[in-house]
Amino acid sequence: MTTGTTLRQAPRRFIEWALPYWTRGDAGRQTPADLFRVLYLGWLVAFVLKVLGASWDVSWHFKWLRDDLAPPHLINSVGTVIAVGLAIVHWYTGYGVDRIASRFIQWGAGIFLIAIPLDLINHRVNGLDITAWSPSHALLYLGTALMIIGVTRGWYRGAAAYPVISERRRTVVLVALFTFILENVHFPQQQQEYGVLEVASWDRGQPYAEPSLLQFAANQMGRAVDRAMILKFSLPVPEWVYPVYAGVAGVAVLVLARMFVGRRWTATTVTAIYVGYRCLVWPLLVGTTFPPSAIPFFFVLAGLCVDLAFFVRVPYLRPVLGAVLVTAGVYGGLAVQDRLLEAPPYAAGSWPIAAASLAVVWLAIEWFAGRHRSAADEKDGEAALAAAGTGGAPAPETSTSGVAARPVADGGSDR
Repeated sequence: MTTGTTLRQAPRRFIEWALPYWTRGDAGRQTPADLFRVLYLGWLVAFVLKVLGASWDVSWHFKWLRDDLAPPHLINSVGTVIAVGLAIVHWYTGYGVDRIASRFIQWGAGIFLIAIPLDLINHRVNGLDITAWSPSHALLYLGTALMIIGVTRGWYRGAAAYPVISERRRTVVLVALFTFILENVHFPQQQQEYGVLEVASWDRGQPYAEPSLLQFAANQMGRAVDRAMILKFSLPVPEWVYPVYAGVAGVAVLVLARMFVGRRWTATTVTAIYVGYRCLVWPLLVGTTFPPSAIPFFFVLAGLCVDLAFFVRVPYLRPVLGAVLVTAGVYGGLAVQDRLLEAPPYAAGSWPIAAASLAVVWLAIEWFAGRHRSAADEKDGEAALAAAGTGGAPAPETSTSGVAARPVADGGSDR
């Protein structure tokens, strides 16, 4: 049989394999191992396509006028179609997720699908959407975030039940999912990362944006094509937004990753993967004449500071000390990057707001994790008492996905 024949028969064979699983069921059904792996491989493919399309999309919008059928949108749309298809599979069959994970995925897919026509209407009415921070864009980020959170929960609680999925693979996929979460959370910040270099290109007399884009933006803003217009087009948000958002929202993702993966240097690894991806895609975009961005190298230092903070063993002291350490890493890293390379404009005086906000968010994360650890310990105790009363061994705890539940993350674990 030739390779071409095999490839042509692949869709039919896949349908024959998958069709028996297409039965109605509630979330939490016992999921066959091969189906579980295929479902989550599909999610990884969907997220990779969405990230690739989104990365190109930002650079595209700093060069060309918007086009609904632009190649970046098409790549992103393929990922979205796969994601929505998987959401329907989880909802209809109940395989691969518990109820909470399924609801996250359903709400995320629903919000994303609602946001798409709202964003199209917004562009039809208002022309260019000057900033990545607009309400319709925020709905797209929110929908994506909820989907990734649901998938992360489904993998976290379900993967440990399958011996064919090694601990190493479980950890690698979990780290990848948290990297997708970080990319999605940090995505609107690329407005400033591209914008600062767009302004610099104007100052050099060689703007990255095409004249048609600049003129369209100027007409929309009712002003001439000059440096003030370029600043409004490229950097439309206050300078305090970048460091505070990165130092609170971005770092919160890293704290969660460190707690739920439970391994040393998890936060550093997540940031290194994300920054490494940005370094990889940078020459691909620039080499095809698209605008460059200021890569957030400082994030690696922030991730390292998060991991160092977890050497503090006192749960409710760690958030305060960690917030101070991480804020110093974020603002110090931005200062060094601004001196050696290029960094988006940032208000250095905003660090107390970032430190205080991060301390509160970190404390809330520690409290949430501690509460769930207590609930898990209480269930284990009840199971032990029941086993003692019947003279039998305690039954393993199972999740609502029909598989053995993983232990809740220990924030102080150093596996």
